[in-house]
Amino acid sequence: MKTPAAKRLTSSSTETGASSVPALERGLAMIETLAHRPEGLTLSELTASLDLSPASAHRITGTLEDAGYLRRDEITRRYTLTRKLLLLSQPRGESRSLVAAAIEAMRAIQQHTGETTQLCCLAEDRCVMLDQLTSLHPFKYIVDIGSNAPLHCTAPGKAMLAFLPDAEQDAVLSRLKLEKHTEKTIVTKRDLATEIERIRTHGYAFDKGEHFDGISCVAAPILDQHGHAIGAVTIAGPTSRFPAATMAERGQFIREQADRIARAFLS
Repeated sequence: MKTPAAKRLTSSSTETGASSVPALERGLAMIETLAHRPEGLTLSELTASLDLSPASAHRITGTLEDAGYLRRDEITRRYTLTRKLLLLSQPRGESRSLVAAAIEAMRAIQQHTGETTQLCCLAEDRCVMLDQLTSLHPFKYIVDIGSNAPLHCTAPGKAMLAFLPDAEQDAVLSRLKLEKHTEKTIVTKRDLATEIERIRTHGYAFDKGEHFDGISCVAAPILDQHGHAIGAVTIAGPTSRFPAATMAERGQFIREQADRIARAFLS
């Protein structure tokens, strides 16, 4: 039996409207289908539900997974939606999104540090970039909006991980694969637990070449009214511009701005 989303796809495929974008329609139909199936669907189930070819379903899931909208469970092989869509829309007060709530604080961080300033969210087991203000320096570190990175070796990822609710943190930690990206990457659960405790004590996180050689970051979590992470704000740039003597001051300033974002978002 076809889902409503699949029926719309079939209907649209018989029309020749100039505004129709088939690939986009199929991607949106997949998101809608998974929104009604919180337990997730396998690739073959998505193929059948949406009346897609296996090749088309594979391309769409791959694209949505790379962009941080889907995650695939390695054991069940089921695809489920991440929280990225929720964090992008985030109605609060006068429908203010996290991105809108963060922009003034992000500008303050950019002006204070001169470095690329990024807003991130947690999309299941990945750190996803929502917004970015580029460095004031000629040589800049930038990434694409929507790109994702590991949690265990990035400052914003570690900052969010440290301030998750206990049960959610335990679940994420049990799934994390501590892959080595550089010689400085944390690769043991024991070392990661020590790092999480340090971050909880200070309220900010560092990444000194743990993800990419020669790139450093300082981040702080954006916390909800329960003290749990709903995002993170971070700066990133060449390690040569991140001397050890400045890291604590930068961390404290970014923490203050993260608190400012939280107040704007939750008000």
